[in-house]
Amino acid sequence: MVSQVLSTILTVLAGIAAALVVYWALNKLAEALPGRWENRIKPYFYVAPAVAAIGVYLVYPTVITVINSFKSSDGSRFVGLDNFGKLLGTPAFRQTLFNTLLWIAVVPAACIVVGLLVATLADRLTPRAEKAAKTVVFMPMAISAVGSATVWRFMYAAQPAGQPQTGLLNGIVTAFGHDPIPWLQQSTLHANSLLLMVMLLWGQTGFSMVLLSAAIKGVPAETLEAARLDGAGELRIFWRIIIPQIRGTVITVFVTILITVMKIFDVIYVMTNGAFNTNVVGLEFFNQLYTNYNYGYASAIVVMLLIAIVPIMIYQIRHFKAEESA
Repeated sequence: MVSQVLSTILTVLAGIAAALVVYWALNKLAEALPGRWENRIKPYFYVAPAVAAIGVYLVYPTVITVINSFKSSDGSRFVGLDNFGKLLGTPAFRQTLFNTLLWIAVVPAACIVVGLLVATLADRLTPRAEKAAKTVVFMPMAISAVGSATVWRFMYAAQPAGQPQTGLLNGIVTAFGHDPIPWLQQSTLHANSLLLMVMLLWGQTGFSMVLLSAAIKGVPAETLEAARLDGAGELRIFWRIIIPQIRGTVITVFVTILITVMKIFDVIYVMTNGAFNTNVVGLEFFNQLYTNYNYGYASAIVVMLLIAIVPIMIYQIRHFKAEESA
C-alpha cells in the first residue's frame, strides 16, 4: 500500500516536472524569435501540447476505432457493415441496448428529482445543519465507482437460508422471519437493474445537489418575496419561479449524468458482470474486446455509442453558448 502511494506521488510529480520543462523550452524557443514573431507564435506554442495530447489520445484512437469497426474480428480484412448488422440482429445485444435505454430513462431523471429535493430541503435548514447535510449527501462522490459498487454488493448479498446473512437487506428480511432474497438475481421487471441504479443514484445525487443548490441560491430573493406577497404558495413558487430560472443548470446536470449513464461499466462489472439480464453497452464492449477478442464487434459497439453521444454533446455545447450569450 505504501509503495503504491509513493509510486502515485512520484508519477504525479514526474508529470508536473515534465510539463514544466516542455513549457519552459517552448517559451525559450518563442523568445528566440524576432520581436513581433514572438508575440504571434507564443500563444500557439502554449496551446500546442494540449492539442497534441488531444490528437494522440483522443482523435487518433477514435479514427482507428471507426476503421476497425468495418473490419473482421481479428482486423485482417474489411467486412463493411457486417459487424453492425450482426450485433443489431442478435437478441442478446438488443436486450443489452434495452437495458442501457432503461438506465438512460431512469437514472438522469431520478438524479435531478432527488437532487432538487435534497437541495431545496437543505436550503431551509440552519447554515450549520445545511453544511452537515450536504456533506453527508456529497460524501459518496469521494468514493470511486468500484469501491461504491463493492460496498453495495455487500448490501445486496444473499447467503443460503439458515446461514448468517452478510447483506444488510437480507439481514433485515431474515430478522422478520422470511427467507433471504438473492436481490441481484431478480430479473423480473428488471428489478435487479433498478437495484443497480439505486447505487448509481446514491453516488450521483451529491453532484446533482451541489449544482442545483447553487442555482437555487442564485434566484433573486426579491422575486421570491414578491411572489409570496402576492399570495403564491411555496409549491407554486417552486414550479413557476425557481424551476424556470434554474432551467439551464437542470439541463447541464441532466446531460452530464446522461453521458455518464450511457457509458456505465464499472458498476455492473463489479456487482453482476452482466449476469441475470443486467448487461449494458459499456460492459458488452469490454467483454467483446477482452473476453471474446472480437475487435470488430468491440469497435462497432464504440462507434454506435459515439454516434449516440455526439448529438447530446452538440446540444450541450450550443446550450452552454446560449447561456453565456444570454
